[in-house]
Amino acid sequence: MRIILSPAKKMNVDTDKLEYQGLPMFLEQTQEILEWLRKQSFEDLQKLWGCNDKIAEQNFRRIKEMDLSKRLTPAILAYEGIAFQYMAPAVFEDSSFDYVQEHLRILSGFYGVLRPMDGVTPYRLEMQAKAEIGGHKDLYELWGSRLYEEVRDESGVIVNLASKEYSKCIEKYLCAEDHYVTVTFGEMAKGKFVTKGTYAKMARGEMVRFMAERGIEDPKDIRSFDRLGYVYRDDLSSDTEIVFERKMSH
Repeated sequence: MRIILSPAKKMNVDTDKLEYQGLPMFLEQTQEILEWLRKQSFEDLQKLWGCNDKIAEQNFRRIKEMDLSKRLTPAILAYEGIAFQYMAPAVFEDSSFDYVQEHLRILSGFYGVLRPMDGVTPYRLEMQAKAEIGGHKDLYELWGSRLYEEVRDESGVIVNLASKEYSKCIEKYLCAEDHYVTVTFGEMAKGKFVTKGTYAKMARGEMVRFMAERGIEDPKDIRSFDRLGYVYRDDLSSDTEIVFERKMSH
């Protein structure tokens, strides 16, 4: 079984807490993307990133100085987004690290696929960025089926905790033998079941932690998740989707 998760935009360098174990598997491709980024003007990159001047300046400088083999941080500690804050890997027990290293895969526009302990350097590049590299119209085309092939293990079971932007890279290549299960976190609002970004991100991170603590190997066992006020909704779930509703505290 594999679990897929989106990366986060915000990243840091932390070479003290934990040694990284190995390098990302698609480093050659990442180097090619980096070289393409280095040829772009500041204005073009800011447009590609869709960010303010301060963030653009920071990342423009990062690209100029970037070395894919030095001062690396394990991916699971490098990302600072909400999902990773709620996963809280810095306080994992060893068994949880072993679990995520085997099961969790972080999808990335820049690195392709990351194991949690792969050494990475901070970058900014979303999968949906309009980057035409090496004759490909965008990053989805550039990565092609490689991410799916890398993520899939012999069980064919994939638990999707990624956003649409990232899960798309995998879904496009699924075949009949695969058992692909999307975990949806939502709440009732005006009689409709809706997903709210921030809460969903919190829950995705918490779900990874829950699965790691329990050593879950079968998606069915995810249904007992009851953190952050979420309850399993059997009536909304199916073979391909496990749905949780956030109950408002009264």
